[in-house]
Amino acid sequence: MAKPFLTYEQQLEKLRNEKNLIINNLDAAKEALKSIGYFSLIGGYKTPFINSMTRIYQNNASFNDILALYHFDLALRELIFKYLCKIECRMRQLVSYHFCAIHGEQQSAYLDPHNYNLSRKNTNDINRLINILNYQANKNPDHAYVVHQRNVYHNVPLWVLINTLTYGQISKLYTLLPFQMQSSISKNFPHVKEKPLEQYLKVLTLFRNVCAHNERLFSFRTQIDFPDTKLHDKLSIPQKGTQYICGKKDLFGVVIAFRYLLPADSFLDFKRSLIKLLHTYHKQSSQLDEPTLLVMMGFPSNWTSITRYSL
Repeated sequence: MAKPFLTYEQQLEKLRNEKNLIINNLDAAKEALKSIGYFSLIGGYKTPFINSMTRIYQNNASFNDILALYHFDLALRELIFKYLCKIECRMRQLVSYHFCAIHGEQQSAYLDPHNYNLSRKNTNDINRLINILNYQANKNPDHAYVVHQRNVYHNVPLWVLINTLTYGQISKLYTLLPFQMQSSISKNFPHVKEKPLEQYLKVLTLFRNVCAHNERLFSFRTQIDFPDTKLHDKLSIPQKGTQYICGKKDLFGVVIAFRYLLPADSFLDFKRSLIKLLHTYHKQSSQLDEPTLLVMMGFPSNWTSITRYSL
């Protein structure tokens, strides 16, 4: 049976009277529902506070506890997105630079399938990518700087065009490059080989989409894995079978990726900001203790030691 429509007042009445959620300020709670929505706020952030069997809120959980977790996740998305953008910017520059260093500035080069790793398994992906690149270079009217290149020079170099591509498209472009070009690019990340870099970009794209679409981030898990690293071992992360239980499909995997892909000073800035964000949240809400939150995020308890070890 489909769930019935409820007014804001009915939603709050249900939460308080049927679900035992403490609501100290009905007017403020109503404004929060108007701003965020019941599904995004309650549906997205109730899990740590509710009994999974009875579906009743427990331990004197309040509406403010759910709201505090929502705002923590919002700030977390902003922080993660900031540093994902730094990696995205660097990859745009590296891919376009190394491609053009070999093939030159003519757009015909990146529209030629023979300039990619044209294996049988890649053929369809290469054709799809070239269709995207061709549309951006020759038809899309949305980017003034591309239209200028098109109209004045009758050519859009890759170092211009690449700014129109999404994170996922940049990831796919790197994946389809010949191995030698991938190798030249990956050398800019001293401790990352060609294939792990491909995997990092693929998984980071999923986290980037979560951030961009304002979905719940702190407990997000992917279906594909981050690569195994020396840090998994040095941090003594336990394994279930042959799989590390942290840093593979979760947010801590993003932290490990940042450790490998960001400059050292940028990573330290990120780490400080994340520690500060966690401390701020726990000052606002005592319902969800730090060890429990870290487990939900996929973090080991010793995660701050990540900068203690060399890569």
